[in-house]
Amino acid sequence: MRPLIQKFTPSRGFSHTFYFVYNALLPLIVFLLVRTSFVQLALSLILLSKWRMFAVRPRFWLANIRANAIDIVIGVSVLAFMTALNNEGVQLLWAILWASWLIYIKPRADTLWVSLQASIGFTLGMTAMFLTWDHAPLYVLVGSAGLLCFFAAHHFFDSFDEPYTRLLAFVWGYVGASLTWILSHWLLFYGPVAQPTLILVAIGLGLGTLYYLDHFDRLSLNVRRQIIFIMVAVLLVVLAFSDWGDKIV
Repeated sequence: MRPLIQKFTPSRGFSHTFYFVYNALLPLIVFLLVRTSFVQLALSLILLSKWRMFAVRPRFWLANIRANAIDIVIGVSVLAFMTALNNEGVQLLWAILWASWLIYIKPRADTLWVSLQASIGFTLGMTAMFLTWDHAPLYVLVGSAGLLCFFAAHHFFDSFDEPYTRLLAFVWGYVGASLTWILSHWLLFYGPVAQPTLILVAIGLGLGTLYYLDHFDRLSLNVRRQIIFIMVAVLLVVLAFSDWGDKIV
């Protein structure tokens, strides 16, 4: 069942101006709240900005949450990046990038852009999760990774009208949770990026690209081999250059 409210596509005139101003002000206000150390208030503002998800009958709430999950993930991830950094210029840059997402990327509903939305949300969400919750209990990391993988996959496959969207999303959620459970016993970091993030993003983007090209009959044998080679090469490099010694919890 599709959600009653999926995306807000601005029209011309006053509503278009209001939409632009609203989405430009939200990142700016969050930036100012972070600079003044009101992080919890900034988080509340991000969540309250999605109030329209619940402006329908309760039976549509779960569907609307699923449809807006990637947008929420990106907003919370940007807040996490702002909080982790104490550089005003970098924080402002994140606010500008978030505004670009809200104004330019988020409203687009064609297959390519929806696929990019899922990829961006998945990458930022996984990075922010391990960056802020690196000392969280294992069950929190596993559950959060599973949910994030589920929402990203559902957002991706839903744009193709895939009949097995929910099943594929659950499978990818299970894969993400399982790999996170295994790799979190080591939880190695490459700068600000955790090893589970690199591996899951490499696998997810590789499989997503294969599915996208195959859906539009653009997946030749040579292209398939190149994508698989790149995906396997990234995984081998990550695994080969990881310090597996005395990191077991």
